[in-house]
Amino acid sequence: MATETLSEAPRLGPIFLRSALARGPRPRTLPNTRLVLSDQGVDRARLADYQRLCGFPLGDTLPATYPHILGFALQAELMARRDFPLPLAGLVHLANSITVHRRLTAQDVLTLTVYAEALAEHPKGRTVDLVTLVDVDGHRVWEGRSTYLARGTPHPDAPTRGERPGIPRSPAAAHWRLAGDLGRRYAAVSGDVNPIHLHPLTAKLLGFPRMIAHGMWSYARVLAALGPLTSGPGTSQVWFLKPIYLPSSVDVLIAKDAGHITAALRSPRSHDTVHLVLRHERA
Repeated sequence: MATETLSEAPRLGPIFLRSALARGPRPRTLPNTRLVLSDQGVDRARLADYQRLCGFPLGDTLPATYPHILGFALQAELMARRDFPLPLAGLVHLANSITVHRRLTAQDVLTLTVYAEALAEHPKGRTVDLVTLVDVDGHRVWEGRSTYLARGTPHPDAPTRGERPGIPRSPAAAHWRLAGDLGRRYAAVSGDVNPIHLHPLTAKLLGFPRMIAHGMWSYARVLAALGPLTSGPGTSQVWFLKPIYLPSSVDVLIAKDAGHITAALRSPRSHDTVHLVLRHERA
């Protein structure tokens, strides 16, 4: 795989604009390219804004989900290029996994690597995995895998990938009210300005009745609710099952077992509507 080293982080606004204006045929295979961005420090003001919005305690410790937003600009840059087979605009985040090898802090200087793999058919279109790696001083400290869906020609016989845990059957541990501007606030912190999160009109243009919450906000918010141990060594997986339309409210379900925690976000009005299931295991 060819390595392309970037001199600075790509700007997400121009990337999404370029993707929205792109026309013409796309290739059928993934690019054989990995993007690398070195010597990346942590902006403490941005980190604090992220911690506040997602419910983490303020401080120098990076939440387990924070490196994802640092690498997302590289993901978007790779997916917006003409040699990428799926359109960036309107992609739906289906699942994510994160492995933290050691606790990260704002003092760390990071090297980010992003590449794509596992292009596959899906009952509602096609999916792809974007892999993000973070190294500090030549040592791997964090790994993430994001699975995205490009809705299109259905493939009803496509196999499902992986098995997710069951829904916790415990009573709701909390009830969250999500404001209508949550998508715009998270976009301001994370840089993820996908139009499906920003305004009812842009969401409708991409097939949604109104704007939806970012999957990575809900992932981060649940990890924050599980406590500070989720920022240390361990692995978490999340499955985004149904969109959380904004504004709305959700119930939080949590079940703890030996060595792992399962959590879910569910509609308080319809217990059959489960938005997210998450599993976290300490190393």
